[in-house]
Amino acid sequence: MNLSAKPVSVEEIGLWRDLYRQEMQCQIVHDSLHPRPGWTQSYQLEAAGAPAGYGSVVVGGPWKGTRTVFEFYVLPASRALVFDLFATLLAASEATAIMAQTNDALLTVMLHARAHNIASDTIVFEDQLTTAHAADGATLRRRGEPDNDWVLDVSGEVAAKGGILYHYNRPYGDIYMEVAETFRRRGLGCFLVQELKRICYQRGSIPCARCNPDNEASRRTLQKAGFVPCAHILTGSL
Repeated sequence: MNLSAKPVSVEEIGLWRDLYRQEMQCQIVHDSLHPRPGWTQSYQLEAAGAPAGYGSVVVGGPWKGTRTVFEFYVLPASRALVFDLFATLLAASEATAIMAQTNDALLTVMLHARAHNIASDTIVFEDQLTTAHAADGATLRRRGEPDNDWVLDVSGEVAAKGGILYHYNRPYGDIYMEVAETFRRRGLGCFLVQELKRICYQRGSIPCARCNPDNEASRRTLQKAGFVPCAHILTGSL
């Protein structure tokens, strides 16, 4: 069968990206790469002249000098051709690497089938538990505008800071936080994440989070606040 992958604008794959998001049903960590001018190149996949899906390669920002496949969506009716379509994408894009979020089953399979030197640089978390950690004398307040940034004050000092990032695929809000060194090991990080989750839900969003696989303190804090790991971000060379 004749297969092809032709360069297209990100606007031309908009409907396909909607189908991809619906199938993923989770935070897509690299969804925000598409709108950044010059950062990505997308390809329309076709089989026998009919649309079969799309693939996207990141070439800008921290990935400048590489050509890394980071999205790959194939229509269910064309998935018997998934390996051949991916090979067609690799050839057309001249990709040098693959980056997959492991709850993206298709791209993760392609990563393990084609790449080597595979490593994780991020653990992705989803919210599953409601917690009731105490404030331990801390007061939560907004910091500046927009009101996505928050701090914890203890005895007049800023003990921790954090916020919610909304540049990922809606309705997901990515929670981040940092506790000042002199205030660590008091449960303030867990309390702050818990409260940011609450704020996120109040605003009609779904909280999620990420951390480096080597950052054990962050992993423990996120888990104590009710997050559970749901995926890795894996990268492999071609």
